[in-house]
Amino acid sequence: MDSVKRLTDHSRCQELAMSSSFCRRIYSEVEEIGWEHLVKLGEDLTFLTFRVVDNKGRVHILEITLDETYPKYPPSVSADVPYNFNLEWSSNSKLRDAVQQFKRHVDKLHGFWSTLDDIDQSLWVTDPEHSHHAMSYRQIKMGDDCCIILSINVDDPLSLPECRFLGSDTTVNFLRDIWKRNCKKCYSNLRISKRMRSWLNVAFVMLNISP
Repeated sequence: MDSVKRLTDHSRCQELAMSSSFCRRIYSEVEEIGWEHLVKLGEDLTFLTFRVVDNKGRVHILEITLDETYPKYPPSVSADVPYNFNLEWSSNSKLRDAVQQFKRHVDKLHGFWSTLDDIDQSLWVTDPEHSHHAMSYRQIKMGDDCCIILSINVDDPLSLPECRFLGSDTTVNFLRDIWKRNCKKCYSNLRISKRMRSWLNVAFVMLNISP
């Protein structure tokens, strides 16, 4: 009985030592990043969220989930982005490395988000009402019975977007025909909003719609 108790006490001591070591590590690594960037810290310290600001001032939230293998194996990361980044990790890596890699990732997506911002500010966007950083589409209203859904290429945001038309069959077929004949005539060095407006003006005239 005494041997069982000693074994139990020893295991408990090891557990407390590991827990204490884990806590010290996490607090130390958060300190390296800066407590001002920490948004949330789970009670057991295995879930953390950090605020990351990209080069254009956009605010992003990075969620990091740890398990008992940390830091031997990489944590799980997630964020509101069109696609996640591949976390490069070694046994010597820290939370700071994950945050820095995420910062580089969102900075690379600047052109994509700038293109969507341009569309939001220049065209009549009806969906989504509240956009998220991960969304890559915009629905643009043209008239009472027709809309266009643009899907922006994340890796090449200035390229011609995928285009889908919504409305009556007659209107959709007509718009699709105009699109096929005129989309490549738009200057590729212009912002997408101006290229789309150039095409839309043609469509508005032919459909007798006031832009």
